[in-house]
Amino acid sequence: MSVQFAESFPAANDAVAPPPRRSREEILAGLPAIAAEIAAGAVQRELNRELPFEVFRRLRETGLTWLRVPRSLGGPGGTLADQVEITCTLAAADSNVAHALRGHFGFIESIALDPQAPASRKWVDEVLAGKLFGGANMEIGTPRPNMLRTTLLKDGDRYRLNGRKWYATGAIYADYTSFSALDEDGQMTGCLVPADRAGVRINDDWDGMGQRLTASGGVELDNVEVWPHEVSVRRSTNPFMRRHGAARAQLHLVAVIGGIVRNVLADATAYVQRSARSAKHSASETAAGDHFVQQAVGDIAAASHAIDTLIADAARNLDVSAAAITAGVLDHAALDALVMRSALAQSKTQIIVGRMAIQAAEQMFDTGGGSATARKYDFDRHWRNIRTILNHNPIKLRGRVIGDYVLNGARADFDEGRVF
Repeated sequence: MSVQFAESFPAANDAVAPPPRRSREEILAGLPAIAAEIAAGAVQRELNRELPFEVFRRLRETGLTWLRVPRSLGGPGGTLADQVEITCTLAAADSNVAHALRGHFGFIESIALDPQAPASRKWVDEVLAGKLFGGANMEIGTPRPNMLRTTLLKDGDRYRLNGRKWYATGAIYADYTSFSALDEDGQMTGCLVPADRAGVRINDDWDGMGQRLTASGGVELDNVEVWPHEVSVRRSTNPFMRRHGAARAQLHLVAVIGGIVRNVLADATAYVQRSARSAKHSASETAAGDHFVQQAVGDIAAASHAIDTLIADAARNLDVSAAAITAGVLDHAALDALVMRSALAQSKTQIIVGRMAIQAAEQMFDTGGGSATARKYDFDRHWRNIRTILNHNPIKLRGRVIGDYVLNGARADFDEGRVF
Protein backbone atom coordinates (compact mmCIF):
# COMPACT_ATOMS: atom_id res chain seq x y z
CA MET A 1 0.00 0.00 0.00
CA SER A 2 1.35 3.42 -0.96
CA VAL A 3 -0.62 6.41 0.18
CA GLN A 4 -0.33 10.15 0.69
CA PHE A 5 0.29 10.97 4.33
CA ALA A 6 -1.40 14.33 4.33
CA GLU A 7 -4.52 13.10 2.57
CA SER A 8 -5.08 9.57 3.90
CA PHE A 9 -3.50 9.41 7.36
CA PRO A 10 -4.38 11.40 10.47
CA ALA A 11 -2.49 14.69 10.61
CA ALA A 12 0.19 14.10 13.20
CA ASN A 13 0.53 17.68 14.36
CA ASP A 14 -3.12 18.69 14.64
CA ALA A 15 -3.55 21.14 17.49
CA VAL A 16 -4.29 19.35 20.75
CA ALA A 17 -4.08 20.32 24.40
CA PRO A 18 -0.59 19.60 25.79
CA PRO A 19 -0.44 16.60 28.12
CA PRO A 20 0.06 17.26 31.83
CA ARG A 21 3.59 17.31 33.20
CA ARG A 22 4.42 14.25 35.30
CA SER A 23 7.34 13.07 37.39
CA ARG A 24 9.61 10.22 36.35
CA GLU A 25 7.96 7.97 38.93
CA GLU A 26 4.44 8.81 37.75
CA ILE A 27 5.34 8.17 34.12
CA LEU A 28 6.97 4.81 34.80
CA ALA A 29 4.06 3.75 37.03
CA GLY A 30 1.75 4.09 34.03
CA LEU A 31 3.89 1.91 31.75
CA PRO A 32 2.26 -1.48 32.54
CA ALA A 33 -1.24 -0.16 31.84
CA ILE A 34 -0.43 1.38 28.48
CA ALA A 35 1.56 -1.71 27.51
CA ALA A 36 -1.44 -3.93 28.26
CA GLU A 37 -3.64 -1.62 26.21
CA ILE A 38 -1.25 -1.83 23.25
CA ALA A 39 -0.90 -5.61 23.51
CA ALA A 40 -4.65 -6.16 23.38
CA GLY A 41 -4.88 -5.43 19.67
CA ALA A 42 -1.37 -6.23 18.48
CA VAL A 43 -2.03 -9.56 16.76
CA GLN A 44 -5.15 -8.35 14.99
CA ARG A 45 -3.40 -5.21 13.78
CA GLU A 46 -0.64 -7.26 12.21
CA LEU A 47 -3.01 -9.77 10.61
CA ASN A 48 -5.03 -6.90 9.10
CA ARG A 49 -2.05 -4.58 8.44
CA GLU A 50 -3.59 -1.78 10.47
CA LEU A 51 -1.07 0.92 11.27
CA PRO A 52 -1.33 1.78 15.00
CA PHE A 53 -2.04 5.52 14.78
CA GLU A 54 -4.26 5.39 17.85
CA VAL A 55 -1.45 3.80 19.85
CA PHE A 56 0.86 6.70 19.07
CA ARG A 57 -1.88 9.19 19.90
CA ARG A 58 -2.12 7.56 23.32
CA LEU A 59 1.65 7.49 23.79
CA ARG A 60 1.79 11.25 23.25
CA GLU A 61 -0.28 11.61 26.43
CA THR A 62 1.70 9.31 28.72
CA GLY A 63 5.03 11.03 29.19
CA LEU A 64 6.88 7.91 28.05
CA THR A 65 8.08 9.70 24.93
CA TRP A 66 9.77 12.52 26.85
CA LEU A 67 10.92 10.75 30.02
CA ARG A 68 14.59 11.32 29.11
CA VAL A 69 14.28 15.13 28.93
CA PRO A 70 16.51 16.61 31.68
CA ARG A 71 15.04 18.36 34.71
CA SER A 72 17.00 21.47 33.76
CA LEU A 73 14.71 21.80 30.75
CA GLY A 74 11.52 21.02 32.66
CA GLY A 75 11.51 17.29 31.95
CA PRO A 76 11.28 14.27 34.26
CA GLY A 77 15.01 13.54 34.06
CA GLY A 78 14.71 9.83 33.35
CA THR A 79 17.79 7.72 32.70
CA LEU A 80 18.76 5.93 29.53
CA ALA A 81 18.18 2.69 31.43
CA ASP A 82 14.60 3.87 32.05
CA GLN A 83 14.13 4.51 28.36
CA VAL A 84 15.56 1.13 27.40
CA GLU A 85 13.14 -0.59 29.79
CA ILE A 86 10.29 1.38 28.21
CA THR A 87 11.44 0.07 24.83
CA CYS A 88 11.54 -3.53 26.08
CA THR A 89 8.11 -3.26 27.69
CA LEU A 90 6.47 -1.67 24.66
CA ALA A 91 8.14 -4.25 22.39
CA ALA A 92 6.70 -7.06 24.54
CA ALA A 93 3.29 -5.54 23.77
CA ASP A 94 3.89 -4.73 20.09
CA SER A 95 7.40 -4.71 18.68
CA ASN A 96 6.33 -2.42 15.82
CA VAL A 97 5.47 0.35 18.25
CA ALA A 98 8.76 0.15 20.14
CA HIS A 99 10.80 -0.06 16.95
CA ALA A 100 9.04 2.95 15.42
CA LEU A 101 10.22 5.13 18.34
CA ARG A 102 13.90 4.57 17.52
CA GLY A 103 14.36 7.88 15.71
CA HIS A 104 12.35 9.82 18.28
CA PHE A 105 14.33 8.44 21.19
CA GLY A 106 17.53 9.31 19.32
CA PHE A 107 16.34 12.89 19.02
CA ILE A 108 15.55 12.98 22.73
CA GLU A 109 19.02 11.62 23.53
CA SER A 110 20.62 14.54 21.71
CA ILE A 111 18.66 16.87 24.00
CA ALA A 112 19.66 14.89 27.10
CA LEU A 113 23.36 14.94 26.18
CA ASP A 114 23.50 18.68 25.46
CA PRO A 115 20.55 20.41 27.16
CA GLN A 116 22.07 23.88 26.76
CA ALA A 117 22.45 23.60 22.98
CA PRO A 118 20.27 26.02 20.98
CA ALA A 119 18.55 23.10 19.21
CA SER A 120 17.69 21.48 22.56
CA ARG A 121 16.11 24.66 23.87
CA LYS A 122 14.36 25.24 20.56
CA TRP A 123 12.60 21.87 20.48
CA VAL A 124 12.14 20.85 24.11
CA ASP A 125 8.72 22.48 24.50
CA GLU A 126 7.44 20.54 21.48
CA VAL A 127 8.82 17.32 22.93
CA LEU A 128 7.18 18.01 26.29
CA ALA A 129 3.94 18.72 24.46
CA GLY A 130 3.97 15.13 23.22
CA LYS A 131 5.21 15.76 19.69
CA LEU A 132 7.06 12.90 17.98
CA PHE A 133 10.14 13.18 15.78
CA GLY A 134 11.08 10.84 12.95
CA GLY A 135 12.63 10.93 9.53
CA ALA A 136 14.70 9.08 6.97
CA ASN A 137 18.33 9.34 5.93
CA MET A 138 19.05 6.20 3.91
CA GLU A 139 18.44 5.77 0.19
CA ILE A 140 18.23 2.70 -2.02
CA GLY A 141 19.25 2.31 -5.63
CA THR A 142 22.57 4.10 -5.12
CA PRO A 143 25.84 2.46 -6.24
CA ARG A 144 26.93 2.01 -2.61
CA PRO A 145 25.24 2.28 0.80
CA ASN A 146 25.24 5.67 2.56
CA MET A 147 25.34 7.58 -0.72
CA LEU A 148 22.87 10.43 -1.20
CA ARG A 149 21.00 11.75 -4.20
CA THR A 150 18.48 13.87 -2.30
CA THR A 151 19.24 17.59 -2.62
CA LEU A 152 18.54 20.67 -0.52
CA LEU A 153 19.20 23.65 -2.76
CA LYS A 154 18.73 27.38 -2.28
CA ASP A 155 15.70 29.00 -3.87
CA GLY A 156 15.73 32.71 -3.09
CA ASP A 157 15.31 33.23 0.65
CA ARG A 158 14.49 29.55 1.24
CA TYR A 159 15.45 26.05 0.09
CA ARG A 160 13.85 23.26 -1.93
CA LEU A 161 14.14 19.60 -0.90
CA ASN A 162 13.89 16.92 -3.57
CA GLY A 163 14.61 13.21 -3.50
CA ARG A 164 13.55 9.77 -2.35
CA LYS A 165 14.27 8.24 1.05
CA TRP A 166 13.96 4.73 2.43
CA TYR A 167 13.85 3.04 5.86
CA ALA A 168 11.63 5.81 7.20
CA THR A 169 10.92 3.83 10.36
CA GLY A 170 8.30 5.60 12.48
CA ALA A 171 8.13 8.72 10.31
CA ILE A 172 4.54 8.02 9.42
CA TYR A 173 3.56 8.49 13.08
CA ALA A 174 5.72 11.60 13.65
CA ASP A 175 4.89 15.28 13.90
CA TYR A 176 8.29 16.38 12.60
CA THR A 177 10.55 14.62 10.12
CA SER A 178 14.25 15.05 9.40
CA PHE A 179 16.02 14.25 6.15
CA SER A 180 19.65 14.22 5.04
CA ALA A 181 20.56 15.80 1.71
CA LEU A 182 23.34 17.34 -0.37
CA ASP A 183 23.72 21.10 -0.73
CA GLU A 184 24.96 23.10 -3.76
CA ASP A 185 28.54 22.13 -2.99
CA GLY A 186 27.75 18.44 -2.68
CA GLN A 187 28.21 18.56 1.08
CA MET A 188 25.93 16.68 3.47
CA THR A 189 23.32 18.80 5.17
CA GLY A 190 19.79 18.20 6.36
CA CYS A 191 16.55 19.67 7.58
CA LEU A 192 13.78 19.15 10.10
CA VAL A 193 10.28 20.02 8.88
CA PRO A 194 6.67 19.35 9.89
CA ALA A 195 5.60 15.91 8.72
CA ASP A 196 2.58 17.29 6.88
CA ARG A 197 4.56 19.89 4.92
CA ALA A 198 3.40 20.07 1.30
CA GLY A 199 5.48 17.78 -0.89
CA VAL A 200 6.34 15.28 1.87
CA ARG A 201 4.77 11.96 0.95
CA ILE A 202 5.31 9.17 3.51
CA ASN A 203 4.36 5.77 2.11
CA ASP A 204 3.34 2.56 3.85
CA ASP A 205 5.20 0.43 1.33
CA TRP A 206 7.55 -1.55 3.59
CA ASP A 207 7.41 -5.11 2.28
CA GLY A 208 9.71 -6.84 4.76
CA MET A 209 8.60 -10.14 6.23
CA GLY A 210 8.83 -8.73 9.75
CA GLN A 211 8.22 -5.47 11.63
CA ARG A 212 5.42 -4.88 9.15
CA LEU A 213 3.76 -1.98 10.94
CA THR A 214 6.86 0.16 11.49
CA ALA A 215 6.18 1.80 8.11
CA SER A 216 9.89 1.46 7.34
CA GLY A 217 9.39 2.12 3.66
CA GLY A 218 9.82 5.15 1.45
CA VAL A 219 9.37 8.90 1.48
CA GLU A 220 8.95 11.02 -1.64
CA LEU A 221 10.19 14.59 -1.32
CA ASP A 222 8.87 16.72 -4.14
CA ASN A 223 9.95 20.36 -4.15
CA VAL A 224 9.45 20.65 -0.39
CA GLU A 225 9.76 24.22 0.86
CA VAL A 226 12.36 24.51 3.63
CA TRP A 227 13.14 27.69 5.56
CA PRO A 228 16.67 28.61 6.71
CA HIS A 229 15.91 27.99 10.38
CA GLU A 230 14.87 24.42 9.48
CA VAL A 231 18.26 23.55 7.95
CA SER A 232 20.75 21.77 10.17
CA VAL A 233 24.13 20.08 10.08
CA ARG A 234 23.60 16.31 9.95
CA ARG A 235 26.40 15.04 12.21
CA SER A 236 27.41 16.21 15.65
CA THR A 237 30.85 17.81 15.82
CA ASN A 238 31.34 16.13 19.21
CA PRO A 239 32.83 12.69 18.46
CA PHE A 240 31.81 11.31 21.85
CA MET A 241 28.19 12.31 21.37
CA ARG A 242 28.20 10.73 17.92
CA ARG A 243 29.72 7.47 19.19
CA HIS A 244 27.36 7.34 22.15
CA GLY A 245 24.41 8.00 19.86
CA ALA A 246 25.41 5.14 17.57
CA ALA A 247 25.63 2.69 20.47
CA ARG A 248 22.28 3.89 21.80
CA ALA A 249 20.65 3.41 18.40
CA GLN A 250 21.99 -0.13 18.22
CA LEU A 251 20.87 -0.91 21.77
CA HIS A 252 17.36 0.31 20.95
CA LEU A 253 16.99 -2.50 18.40
CA VAL A 254 18.46 -5.00 20.85
CA ALA A 255 15.89 -3.83 23.42
CA VAL A 256 13.12 -4.39 20.87
CA ILE A 257 14.39 -7.95 20.45
CA GLY A 258 14.42 -8.38 24.22
CA GLY A 259 10.80 -7.32 24.37
CA ILE A 260 9.90 -9.76 21.62
CA VAL A 261 11.40 -12.61 23.64
CA ARG A 262 9.28 -11.55 26.63
CA ASN A 263 6.31 -11.82 24.28
CA VAL A 264 7.46 -15.27 23.14
CA LEU A 265 7.48 -16.41 26.75
CA ALA A 266 4.04 -14.93 27.43
CA ASP A 267 2.58 -16.49 24.28
CA ALA A 268 4.16 -19.88 24.97
CA THR A 269 2.88 -19.93 28.54
CA ALA A 270 -0.64 -18.87 27.61
CA TYR A 271 -0.81 -21.31 24.70
CA VAL A 272 0.30 -24.30 26.78
CA GLN A 273 -2.01 -23.46 29.67
CA ARG A 274 -5.10 -22.67 27.61
CA SER A 275 -4.99 -24.30 24.20
CA ALA A 276 -2.28 -26.88 23.64
CA ARG A 277 -2.94 -30.62 23.89
CA SER A 278 -0.42 -33.18 24.98
CA ALA A 279 1.29 -35.12 22.23
CA LYS A 280 -0.14 -38.50 21.19
CA HIS A 281 2.63 -40.44 22.89
CA SER A 282 3.10 -38.10 25.83
CA ALA A 283 3.14 -39.57 29.32
CA SER A 284 1.05 -36.58 30.46
CA GLU A 285 -2.63 -35.91 29.88
CA THR A 286 -1.96 -32.19 29.57
CA ALA A 287 0.56 -30.17 27.60
CA ALA A 288 1.54 -28.36 30.79
CA GLY A 289 2.54 -31.70 32.31
CA ASP A 290 4.61 -32.83 29.33
CA HIS A 291 8.31 -32.86 30.20
CA PHE A 292 9.41 -31.78 26.73
CA VAL A 293 6.99 -28.83 26.72
CA GLN A 294 8.14 -27.88 30.20
CA GLN A 295 11.75 -27.88 29.02
CA ALA A 296 10.92 -25.72 26.01
CA VAL A 297 9.14 -23.13 28.15
CA GLY A 298 11.90 -23.27 30.74
CA ASP A 299 14.54 -22.64 28.08
CA ILE A 300 12.58 -19.66 26.77
CA ALA A 301 12.19 -18.28 30.31
CA ALA A 302 15.92 -18.62 30.95
CA ALA A 303 16.75 -16.93 27.66
CA SER A 304 14.42 -14.04 28.42
CA HIS A 305 16.00 -13.56 31.85
CA ALA A 306 19.54 -13.60 30.46
CA ILE A 307 18.61 -11.22 27.64
CA ASP A 308 16.97 -8.76 30.03
CA THR A 309 20.03 -8.85 32.28
CA LEU A 310 22.45 -8.20 29.42
CA ILE A 311 20.36 -5.34 28.02
CA ALA A 312 20.04 -3.69 31.43
CA ASP A 313 23.81 -3.90 31.94
CA ALA A 314 24.50 -2.34 28.53
CA ALA A 315 22.03 0.45 29.31
CA ARG A 316 23.77 1.18 32.61
CA ASN A 317 27.11 1.48 30.82
CA LEU A 318 25.58 3.93 28.36
CA ASP A 319 24.12 5.94 31.24
CA VAL A 320 27.62 6.31 32.68
CA SER A 321 29.07 7.54 29.39
CA ALA A 322 26.09 9.85 28.82
CA ALA A 323 26.53 11.44 32.24
CA ALA A 324 30.24 11.94 31.57
CA ILE A 325 29.60 13.55 28.18
CA THR A 326 27.02 15.91 29.67
CA ALA A 327 29.18 16.86 32.66
CA GLY A 328 32.12 17.72 30.42
CA VAL A 329 34.68 17.46 33.21
CA LEU A 330 36.74 14.42 32.12
CA ASP A 331 39.83 14.69 29.98
CA HIS A 332 39.80 13.23 26.47
CA ALA A 333 41.42 9.92 27.41
CA ALA A 334 39.11 9.24 30.36
CA LEU A 335 35.98 10.09 28.39
CA ASP A 336 37.18 8.00 25.46
CA ALA A 337 37.61 5.00 27.76
CA LEU A 338 34.05 5.31 29.12
CA VAL A 339 32.49 5.71 25.68
CA MET A 340 34.49 2.78 24.31
CA ARG A 341 33.49 0.59 27.26
CA SER A 342 29.80 1.31 26.68
CA ALA A 343 30.11 0.66 22.94
CA LEU A 344 31.85 -2.66 23.55
CA ALA A 345 29.24 -3.69 26.12
CA GLN A 346 26.48 -2.91 23.64
CA SER A 347 28.18 -4.76 20.80
CA LYS A 348 28.80 -7.89 22.87
CA THR A 349 25.22 -7.79 24.13
CA GLN A 350 23.94 -7.49 20.59
CA ILE A 351 25.69 -10.71 19.53
CA ILE A 352 24.51 -12.87 22.42
CA VAL A 353 20.98 -11.50 22.48
CA GLY A 354 20.56 -12.08 18.76
CA ARG A 355 21.59 -15.72 19.00
CA MET A 356 19.49 -16.48 22.07
CA ALA A 357 16.44 -14.63 20.79
CA ILE A 358 16.20 -16.39 17.44
CA GLN A 359 16.46 -19.76 19.21
CA ALA A 360 13.74 -18.77 21.71
CA ALA A 361 11.42 -17.81 18.84
CA GLU A 362 11.98 -21.23 17.26
CA GLN A 363 11.33 -23.02 20.55
CA MET A 364 7.91 -21.40 20.67
CA PHE A 365 6.76 -24.12 18.27
CA ASP A 366 8.08 -26.89 20.50
CA THR A 367 5.24 -26.11 22.91
CA GLY A 368 2.58 -27.56 20.64
CA GLY A 369 1.86 -29.55 17.52
CA GLY A 370 0.52 -28.38 14.20
CA SER A 371 -2.06 -26.15 15.87
CA ALA A 372 0.72 -23.92 17.17
CA THR A 373 1.24 -22.74 13.59
CA ALA A 374 -2.36 -21.58 13.19
CA ARG A 375 -2.54 -18.18 11.54
CA LYS A 376 -4.86 -16.81 14.23
CA TYR A 377 -2.08 -17.03 16.81
CA ASP A 378 0.48 -15.33 14.55
CA PHE A 379 3.28 -16.95 16.57
CA ASP A 380 5.53 -16.83 13.53
CA ARG A 381 5.67 -13.03 13.87
CA HIS A 382 8.20 -13.41 16.67
CA TRP A 383 10.76 -15.21 14.51
CA ARG A 384 10.06 -12.96 11.52
CA ASN A 385 10.41 -9.81 13.60
CA ILE A 386 13.64 -10.89 15.28
CA ARG A 387 15.15 -12.07 12.00
CA THR A 388 14.24 -8.77 10.32
CA ILE A 389 15.86 -6.71 13.09
CA LEU A 390 18.96 -8.90 12.98
CA ASN A 391 19.33 -8.00 9.31
CA HIS A 392 19.58 -4.36 10.41
CA ASN A 393 22.10 -5.32 13.10
CA PRO A 394 24.41 -7.92 11.52
CA ILE A 395 25.77 -10.17 14.28
CA LYS A 396 28.73 -11.37 12.23
CA LEU A 397 29.80 -7.79 11.57
CA ARG A 398 29.67 -6.99 15.28
CA GLY A 399 31.68 -10.10 16.06
CA ARG A 400 34.35 -9.22 13.51
CA VAL A 401 34.60 -5.64 14.77
CA ILE A 402 34.98 -6.78 18.39
CA GLY A 403 37.52 -9.43 17.43
CA ASP A 404 39.58 -6.95 15.41
CA TYR A 405 39.62 -4.61 18.41
CA VAL A 406 40.60 -7.34 20.88
CA LEU A 407 43.31 -8.79 18.64
CA ASN A 408 44.65 -5.73 16.88
CA GLY A 409 43.36 -2.68 18.70
CA ALA A 410 41.43 -1.64 15.58
CA ARG A 411 38.70 0.82 16.49
CA ALA A 412 37.71 2.61 13.27
CA ASP A 413 34.15 1.24 13.42
CA PHE A 414 33.68 2.46 17.00
CA ASP A 415 35.28 5.85 16.32
CA GLU A 416 33.12 6.46 13.27
CA GLY A 417 29.97 5.66 15.21
CA ARG A 418 28.22 3.60 12.57
CA VAL A 419 24.49 3.06 12.76
CA PHE A 420 22.57 0.34 10.93
